[in-house]
Amino acid sequence: MDTESLKRSLLSKFQEVSADRLQKIQLGILDLEKPTADQAADEVARELHTMKGEARMLGLAAIGQLAHAAEDVLRAERDGRAATEVATDLLLRACDTISDLLEDTEGAQSGTPASQEMVEALAAASGHAPPAIGGAKAPSHTAIPVVPAAPVPVVEATIEEHAEPVYVPPPAAAVSPPPPAPAKAAKAEHDEGHSHKALADRSIRVNVEVLDSLGLLAGDLLVESARGRLRASEAEALLQRFSRLGDRFLKLAEHLAVPNSMRNDLERIEGDLHMLRDDAFRFVRRNGDGIETLHGNLSMMADHVAEARLVPLSTVFDAFPRAVRDIARTQGKEVDLVIENADLGVDRSMLADVRDALVHLLRNGVDHGLETPDDRRMLGKPAAGRLRIRVRADGDMLSIEVDDDGRGMDPQKLREVAVRKGLLTESQAAALSEREAIELVFRAGFSTRQEITDISGRGVGMDVVKKKVESLGGSVGIVSRLGRGSAITLRLPQSLALMKVLLVRLGDDVYGMPAADVVAVMRVKPEDRMEVFGTLAVKHRGKPTALVGLGPLLGVNGGNRFDKPPAVVVRHGDDLAALVVDGFVDEREVAVKPCGGEFLKGAAFIAGTAALEDGRIAVLLHVPDIMTEVRRMARPVTQGQAAKRLRVLLVDDSPIARATESALVKALGHTVDEAQDGEEGYLKAQSQQYDLILSDVQMPRLDGFSLTRRLKSTVGLSRIPVIILSSLASPEDRRRGAEAGADAYLVKGELGVESLAQTIDRLT
Repeated sequence: MDTESLKRSLLSKFQEVSADRLQKIQLGILDLEKPTADQAADEVARELHTMKGEARMLGLAAIGQLAHAAEDVLRAERDGRAATEVATDLLLRACDTISDLLEDTEGAQSGTPASQEMVEALAAASGHAPPAIGGAKAPSHTAIPVVPAAPVPVVEATIEEHAEPVYVPPPAAAVSPPPPAPAKAAKAEHDEGHSHKALADRSIRVNVEVLDSLGLLAGDLLVESARGRLRASEAEALLQRFSRLGDRFLKLAEHLAVPNSMRNDLERIEGDLHMLRDDAFRFVRRNGDGIETLHGNLSMMADHVAEARLVPLSTVFDAFPRAVRDIARTQGKEVDLVIENADLGVDRSMLADVRDALVHLLRNGVDHGLETPDDRRMLGKPAAGRLRIRVRADGDMLSIEVDDDGRGMDPQKLREVAVRKGLLTESQAAALSEREAIELVFRAGFSTRQEITDISGRGVGMDVVKKKVESLGGSVGIVSRLGRGSAITLRLPQSLALMKVLLVRLGDDVYGMPAADVVAVMRVKPEDRMEVFGTLAVKHRGKPTALVGLGPLLGVNGGNRFDKPPAVVVRHGDDLAALVVDGFVDEREVAVKPCGGEFLKGAAFIAGTAALEDGRIAVLLHVPDIMTEVRRMARPVTQGQAAKRLRVLLVDDSPIARATESALVKALGHTVDEAQDGEEGYLKAQSQQYDLILSDVQMPRLDGFSLTRRLKSTVGLSRIPVIILSSLASPEDRRRGAEAGADAYLVKGELGVESLAQTIDRLT
């Protein structure tokens, strides 16, 4: 094979490897702004150098030129001759340009206007003349003057739902020429080559359609092997019947008067019958062993196929750090994105839906959840907000939690928005619990934004997350604490091709529920039944749980006929329900098929079907739909208790201190009344009802210690918790506060949302 043919054969491999390498480079570039910058710079330098060498060997001179210029910028940043933020923006843009060149072979060889412009910008930032396409340095010329970083124009698609993030950074600043480059590239390239070869030896790329076909085939073979076990047991039963028939024949022959001439024939028949019985027994044993071995091997094969369909979530997550950084910068916010356990896998058929759901959550987290740096400092929080993605395996399910330490959600504000947008009436909104008010964010068309921006305000986002996750058989849970942040948890099956289900019976029909959604099975005893606000319930683990007949819910029969009917306790998010059935069939792994026929397609509560070994078709139920209907039918039982909104009296003689402390308390969702000194505070406490009192110490007329003693000695006021807020932090001052009867003592210089919230939670 000549050199040109070899280059062509290696081009597609280079494109695949370089796409993965670019992702790694971008993550390393983002780490340049973190404490681990030195280690990140080394890794980025190695990757760039390897890419440069591979590109030049394949004749892709423009990519080699860009990688070389990027190396110069990285070196200038490490030597302190280029601002980190400017270098980061330029290097990320260079990655985008290289990504474009990977799809344009001709441009990768000879260059494009965009790539040449990028090379010149990199050269200006590093102080080097731009390298020529061939790899040699071009004649020196005056560096392009560049203005310092300016406010960044907002560009659509910082985190878009179906597109890679696009970002237009500020121009780079010109810097002075660098010293000679370090000589570590050759060794790095050698090591990198070995690592990629080792990886190639252990993995191959497989067409996804082949994997899909293998998954369906593995499921069908599992069902067929189960049918083989059933046929083996039927064959064993038939042979036992023949054996019993032979015994009856021989017993009958003993009582018959058989002529001597037939005695020998009878003995031969008896011998043949015994031999047939022994052969049949051996056949049944060998056949049973073979069927069990086959079933075990097929189960193992199905597990391996399911595992092969899993794709590491890092393939999606690797694009998030840059995208979050870009959208945060357009809003003037600082965000630290933390990703944990990104190597866990998810079924490749779910990857796009998981990505779309997480894109919405990250956009909302940055836009709605996190405050600006100035607001966070006022609340005693770090200037940079924390956005975290945590992944963990939960049996056959995958749990993905996205949480932030931002402003949280105000249930009252959400109720008001729902009324203003016509989604609820005032009476309906007032009847919502705190949890139900927070879940309003999942309503289509719901948005707290008054104006529409590039990021949000259209009322499309969280409803899409819920629909996508539930369409996959998963659930979405949300927990939010005002002033302290929100956490949204996605619970998803790891595989859609094979699913472990609990099979139940309704009449003669079989239905399946995902085993991951089943909490327990039980018999509903008459003494365990109860009525809560007019809704039938059953006690499960000490708590009332809605009791619903599955048959009537599905519209397939009129209800259970047993005194102690069997029931399945299922969970969706934070909701539980006991579903009454006619009986249990089995728990097994089945191959999930989409609904066939018009009579099932689009039907409520139906997620798919599965073939059983006896020829019947099990209908697989969609638990999220069932639980939505159960909540509608049994709302008083499943409704959580609303958290109390406290009325707080704040006593402080400093207007600035009152404003700051009042903002902290209101950020936690409580209402605040203010008093300018202890005397006024005591009068207000006598005339109005309060759940909590916060008081300064040093005040005119009546100080905080004296106010606390007076409150604790007054009938009707002594039970109100009192928190002293003071700049006095000595042990003596704390002792005086305790002696006065204060329930807590907080130092103003250490006061923040978290510490105040924990103290209020403890006291109330």
